[in-house]
Amino acid sequence: MILTVTLNTSIDKLYLLEKIRPETVMRVKEVHNTAGGKGLNVSRVAAKLGEKVIAMGFTGGFNGKYLESLVDSPLIRCAFTHVDAETRSCINCWDLSDGRSTEYLEPGAPVSPADTARFLADFDRELPAADVVSVSGSIPEGVPEDIYCSLIRRCRQAGVPVLIDTSGSRLASAVKEKPSFIKPNEDEILQLLGRSVSGPEEAACALTELHEGGIPYAVLSLGAEGALLACSEGVFRGKPPKLIPRNTVGCGDSMTAGFAVGFARSLPVMETFRMALAVSAASALSLFTGDFDPADYERLHPQVSIHRVL
Repeated sequence: MILTVTLNTSIDKLYLLEKIRPETVMRVKEVHNTAGGKGLNVSRVAAKLGEKVIAMGFTGGFNGKYLESLVDSPLIRCAFTHVDAETRSCINCWDLSDGRSTEYLEPGAPVSPADTARFLADFDRELPAADVVSVSGSIPEGVPEDIYCSLIRRCRQAGVPVLIDTSGSRLASAVKEKPSFIKPNEDEILQLLGRSVSGPEEAACALTELHEGGIPYAVLSLGAEGALLACSEGVFRGKPPKLIPRNTVGCGDSMTAGFAVGFARSLPVMETFRMALAVSAASALSLFTGDFDPADYERLHPQVSIHRVL
């Protein structure tokens, strides 16, 4: 069982337009609504890989009720903390003529200290059922900046591995609490280590430093070129086969989901890494965020190459 945390949930609206023309009236060709937020992307992908999920976070108002109705997988159980503030919406305008998109992300309505306290109580109640916890994304106004540190400490006390996928000061403070997994980008490595990385070799050394500093699994995505993983067995580079992506938004969340599923099933690390790379690549072939075609995943899985670099 995987417990996912999405504190800043949203109704994600995908607008498909024939062509985006600024400063004009444009008619949307299609609209697709999904239960959004990075943690819910992880939830959907993990469920599609066959793993049971408990989805947690804040939902509120009419949008919150609608968001929960969009979580339609029988493998995902909603355990959201309900608040008065209306759940936000985020809009992705997709230009069908050139495949480019423009996103409009609402900040999320404030929540109260009492709301945060209720969430932590809900989290403590659900944690014993989890084999793995995955915490993703931003936080709404009113939530303490160190809440991810609190969640990591709770998971450590319960003996449950925790994956953290966030950015900025939340990532920097979370790393000090030694979560089981992080997935920084190159800018975040600069923030964490005080130096930039250029090329896979320097990145491998940086990930090694993070691992030796107490992070069991440190991952850096290389986009279409795959990813680097530092763990107790060494540093490895994995690469999917070449493909023509349709939508790369959310591929990182799919990779996190692959790791979460592998950890929940106690799979060997290389098998987990292969799963994460294959499902991330498969999600790039789907127009929708936090989604993939199982046939694409099955086809790509054996084509992922992994080799040791350090």
